[in-house]
Amino acid sequence: MKVGLFINTQFPEGENVAARVPELVEQVRVARQSGFSSLLFPHHYLTEPLQMLQIAPLMAYLLPEAKGMTIGGNILLLPLLNPVHVAEESATLDVLSGGNFILGVGLGYRAGEFDAFGISLKERAARFTESIQLMRALWAGGKITFQGRFWSVKDHGISLKPCRPGGPPVWVAGLVEAAVKRAARIGDAWLISNATTLGDTAPMMRVYRETLASLGKTVTEFPIARECYVGTSHATAMEECRAALEYKYNSYAAWGMVSPTANMTFEEMARDRFIIGDKVSVKEEIVRWHETLGVNHLIMRVQWPGLEQERVLGSIRRLAEIFS
Repeated sequence: MKVGLFINTQFPEGENVAARVPELVEQVRVARQSGFSSLLFPHHYLTEPLQMLQIAPLMAYLLPEAKGMTIGGNILLLPLLNPVHVAEESATLDVLSGGNFILGVGLGYRAGEFDAFGISLKERAARFTESIQLMRALWAGGKITFQGRFWSVKDHGISLKPCRPGGPPVWVAGLVEAAVKRAARIGDAWLISNATTLGDTAPMMRVYRETLASLGKTVTEFPIARECYVGTSHATAMEECRAALEYKYNSYAAWGMVSPTANMTFEEMARDRFIIGDKVSVKEEIVRWHETLGVNHLIMRVQWPGLEQERVLGSIRRLAEIFS
C-alpha cells in the first residue's frame, strides 16, 4: 500500500499566498522524509475569490523537495488545453522528475472555465479522448501525422522524449459509469476522486474491473484520493478540521459542482466519505477501504483552505506512522 499527499494549493480570499509557499515546501519535505510515495496537485482556473496556485509551475518549483516521489495532477483539466502543449510539458516534467511523473486528467465540470476557453462542455469527452490519443502518439517518438476532429499534427515530433518509453502513465478520473469505462479503455489507472462515498464507489470499481477484464487489460495501480485528517484524539479530530473542510466543500457548491452533500450536516457528509480520527480509527478506515475496493495507492489531502500548518504537519506525520 502506497500513501501520497494531495497538496492544498487553494487559499482563502485575503490570505498572503506568497507567505504560505514556504509552508508547502515544508509539507512536501516532511511527507518525503516520512515515506510518502507521491505528491499530487489540483487544477482549476478562475476561482476568485478563492486563490489558487497553478499546477505546472508549482510542480516544477517543488520538485527538488519531492525528489524520488511520484508527482502529477489530481486532476489536470485536459479538455481545456491543447494536447501538444500538455504532451510537451508532461515530457519535461517527466525528465525533470527522473521518470516519476504521472499525468492525472479529468473532464472538468465548471461552465465558466469552458466558456472562458471557448470550448463547449458538450465536446469535453470527445476532446479528452482525442487528446490522449495524440499525446501517446507524440510520446512514442519520431515524426507523426495525426488528423483528428479537433487537433492535427503533420509530420512533426515532440521536442523532448519522456524518460519512460511511451510516456508517463495516464490516470483518468471519473465519477459515472461511462467515465469509469473510459478510464479502463484509455487510461493506465482509474483515479477515484475525493468526494465519493464507499457505497457509491464499490459498484463503480466492479464496473472498472469488469471492463478491464473484457479488454484483456491489466493495471497495477489502483489510486484513490481522500480527505483525511489524523488528530491526536479521535474525540477532537473532527472539530479540528471541520471549518476548513466545510469551506472547501462550500466552494465546490459555489462553483456549480453537483454535490450529493448539499443540505447534509458535516457528520453526515463525512460518513463513509472522509477519513478523520486518531491513528487507530484512521487505520481501521484505511483497511476498510482497501479491503472493499482493492485500492493500493491512497492519496490523502490533509489540508484545506484555512487549516493551520501545525495541524497539517501533525496529520502528515501521524498518517506516515500508520503506514510505517
